[in-house]
Formats: sequence, C-alpha cells, structure tokens
Amino acid sequence: MENKSNNLFVGMSVFGAIFFIFGFATTFIITLSAPVKEIFGLSEFGAQLLASAFFIAYPIMSIPTGKLIDLIGYKRTVIAGLVLMALGSFIYIPASRIPSFPVFLLGTFVLATGVVFLQVSANPYVTAIGPERTASSRLNLTQALNSIATMIAPWLISVAIFKGLSFPQDNAVAAERVPLPFIIMGVFVLVVAVAIWAIKLPPIVSEKSEKKSVWKYPHVVLGAIGIFAYVGAEVGNAGLITNYLRTNLAMTSEMAATYAAIYWGGAMVGRFFGSFMFSDLPSAKKWIFALPVLLLALVSGSFVTDWNWTIGLVFTLIAVVNFVIMQIGTGQAAKTLAFFALVAALLDLATTCTTGSVALWTVISIGLFNSIMFPNIFALAVKGLDKAELSSASGLINSLILGGAVIPPLMGKIADVAGYTWAFIVPAICYFYIFYYAVKGHGIRK
Repeated sequence: MENKSNNLFVGMSVFGAIFFIFGFATTFIITLSAPVKEIFGLSEFGAQLLASAFFIAYPIMSIPTGKLIDLIGYKRTVIAGLVLMALGSFIYIPASRIPSFPVFLLGTFVLATGVVFLQVSANPYVTAIGPERTASSRLNLTQALNSIATMIAPWLISVAIFKGLSFPQDNAVAAERVPLPFIIMGVFVLVVAVAIWAIKLPPIVSEKSEKKSVWKYPHVVLGAIGIFAYVGAEVGNAGLITNYLRTNLAMTSEMAATYAAIYWGGAMVGRFFGSFMFSDLPSAKKWIFALPVLLLALVSGSFVTDWNWTIGLVFTLIAVVNFVIMQIGTGQAAKTLAFFALVAALLDLATTCTTGSVALWTVISIGLFNSIMFPNIFALAVKGLDKAELSSASGLINSLILGGAVIPPLMGKIADVAGYTWAFIVPAICYFYIFYYAVKGHGIRK
C-alpha cells in the first residue's frame, strides 16, 4: 500500500509539473496574438492564425503520439516533447529579429508539437495511475496546476511586452521584447527533461484484453467532439479578450492583457475547486478547502491588476457563485459539466448583448466555468475503457483539440466583419453542444 502511495505521489508530482509547462506555453501563444497583431499590422483573422498554427498540431500529431507512447513509453515521449518545446522556443529568436510572421508560425507549430507529446502522455497517465472513481479529481488537480501557468502567461505578456508601449509607433520595440520569455522557457524545459530522464516513473501496467477500435465507442467520439467545442470556445474567447477590451471598452493594451489573466485565473480557481469536489473527501472538508481557494482568487485577481483589491474582490465574489453552482453538481462529473456549460453559454450571449462593465465581467467570468470542462469531458470520454485503450483514446480526443485552430479564426473573421461582440455567439454554440454531451452524449455506449 505504501509503495502504491509513493508511486502515486511521484507520478502526480512529475505530471503536475508537465501540466504547468504546457499550460504556460499554450496560453502564452494564445495571448501573444494581440501583440503579434500590432507588430505585423494584421487583421484579427490574421492574428488568430497564430492560434491555428499552434492547435493544428493536435490533429496532425495526436494519434501518432498515441502510437509513439505504445512504442517507447510515457517517459521517453514526455522527454521528446520537452526537447521539441525548447526547439520551438528558440525559433522565436530569429522570428523576432527579422521580424517574420511565417517564422513565428513555424516556431509555434514546432513548440505545439512538443506540447502535443506532453498532453497526449499526461492525461491518460494521470487517469490510469490511480482509482477510476477519483480520475476526475486527479485531472482537475493537475489542470489546476496547468491553470496557475495560464494565469501567469497573460500577466507576463502585459509586463514583459506591452508595458509602457503605444502602438503602432512601438511595434519594433514589442518585437524585440518577444524572444526573452521564450528563451527562458526553452532553457527551463530542457532542465526538466534532464531531471525526468534521471528519475524513475511508476509504470502503467496494461491489462490484457481484446484490442478494439475506440471509434466503436460513441461516448469516446462524442467526447472528442466535446473537446473540439471546449478548446475552440476557450481559446476563441481568450484570443479576442485583449483586443475586444481595447476596442469596445477603450482599455490600454497592458490593462486589457491583465484582464485576460483574470479570465485564465478563473480556470485555475475552478479547477482547484474541482480537485476536491470530485474526490472522496467528506462534504464538510470540501467547504473548508474552499476557503484557501477563495483567498487565492482574491490575491491573484488583485496581483495581476497591480494590487487593485476592488477587482480582486469582484473576482472572488464571482468565484463564490461558481463554487455554489458546483454544489448543485453534487460532485458528479456529468451533472457539474452540464451546469457549467449552460452558464458559460449564457455568459457568452450576455457579452454579445451588453456593454461596459457588465460585458467586461461576463466575458471574464467564463474562465471560471471553463475550469472543469476539459478534465470532466476527458474523464467521461475514457470511462470504462481498458488501460490498453487509453493511449489510443487519448490520441483521438486530443486530435480534436483542433477546435483551437478552427474557432478563433472564425471568431476573428466575424470580429473583422461585424464587430467583436457578435463573435461571442460562436463559443456560446460550442458550450451548448457540451451541455448536450453532459446530459446525454456521454451515456451513449453502443
């Protein structure tokens, strides 16, 4: 029993760090679309092609990565992913010095390929390393660590790239500032790769069973479509937030980017809630654990806005509402997913129909309700599968992260033609599909 506990601790510790790394990289690229738009004088559609270059790697590389895991194992696949991330990060140095948008896209694709290696490895590993009944809890915990990074990335862009600049006169300065965060990230992931090579990870033992195509499982396929909808909506909302706030609410680029950090901070807070709400803890302890998470919401919301405690308090009050709605889900993955998807859809529609502070907080609050979607959709989609089928299922599900390549440019095109507010109808439709999956789709087994 003690050995199993140690294995679980080691595995969760390593993959918690992995989730942090690819969370930072993903969100940094998404938020980078705003400065890239200014540096190269792009339309919103053109700027969102940066997200497309990142997420197009998922349908191309996810299924081959699942096969690679079967061939060389989780550990070597993770190390290969970290090396590719470093290579992609270093490509941004010449991309910024030229500067060249096509080279930006190349670096983004290489970095994204490394992230795909990590993500396809990480989700099934965390699912399989412990009991199935608490898989959603473990995924929410690792996704919460992922979300700490996703909150840091937009804030870093506001400080390291946007701070003190005015566009378009400072476009060249912004281009010069882009490489440094990538250099730091490239060096860091190489250090992590060496560390992982040196430690022994607990293995996942595959149970012997008749090989079946995961395409035969409707709940897996419908779950993969749910991931398409979720990632498309999350990335589409996030990719437009900075320029939406600059254009419609007349914010500076620096301030708009800090609000984007709060959007991602909502995912962090909600996932910490989910990490214990979907566990076996007694109800009384769940309420106790909620208090430090709410304190985290207050401090993080205030920190990224240069210690504006009023904004931090508003963010915390919305987090309270989020936690209360999570109670309605009674710790059930499907039920909670249904409520969160419905609320997220209504918030997107409210963003379309309102203006000013109301629209600001409706779009920012969506992050809180995005929080448990990926881990819960993933957990529902792989529920009941043989451990030998997990890598194939993960490859299929992660390939549909393609939504992040399709939905943001579509929203960008709508923003260019009809204005930013109308673009938020698209993610609302995505959330309505997730609501369907949570209510009915995940239960279709034949």
